[in-house]
Amino acid sequence: MNAKTKRRMGVVTGVIVIVLIVVLAVVAGSGSAKAVTVADAATGGFADQRIQVTGNVVENSFQTNDDVLTFSIFDPEGDPSQELKVRYDGGVSATFGNDVTAICTGKIGEDGVLHASELVTKCPSKYENASEALTIARLLEYGEEVAGKPVKVAGQVKAGTLAAVDSDERLVLVDPESGDELSVLYDGAIPEGVSDGAGLVLTGSLDEQGKFAATDLALEG
Repeated sequence: MNAKTKRRMGVVTGVIVIVLIVVLAVVAGSGSAKAVTVADAATGGFADQRIQVTGNVVENSFQTNDDVLTFSIFDPEGDPSQELKVRYDGGVSATFGNDVTAICTGKIGEDGVLHASELVTKCPSKYENASEALTIARLLEYGEEVAGKPVKVAGQVKAGTLAAVDSDERLVLVDPESGDELSVLYDGAIPEGVSDGAGLVLTGSLDEQGKFAATDLALEG
């Protein structure tokens, strides 16, 4: 290899290295987000900056219109009255619900709302012993006798019925022995690890329509 060829290769290599450095810098810059608190984000001092805010979902603050989810979050370790409104047009996972921890990444708009491009929810796994819980068959036998009264019921998640928090029916619980089914209403966060066939213990009450309005949901442990 002559000297001229070596020089050309050196120039080409240098150009490639510079291009790679620039590309990596751009990618890193666009993908990074500054972690800020709910209180800091609410001040409006981070306009047009990509930020990541972590907080708990304010109870019953969420709604979905035209596949766009809006909700508010607060800092459980800060001032609970300080809230930040979030807008997210991505899919809502089953783990989203009241008081769940939401990690929201995006930019604050002129409206003071965090327009999130990424939303991650974290719900701690919960387990409960089913020894004191009724079977679905037994609950249905009681019927009106226990309507509106707090009870515990255990069963398995019917395949394909897990739905997001804004759905009319959150899931269907099946009695593994009798095959009886129970429609479940629940506006909280589904614990991590809940999937088709999982054993659950629900606390709540049977309503007049024969649906179970759950106030707490845990994996059977």
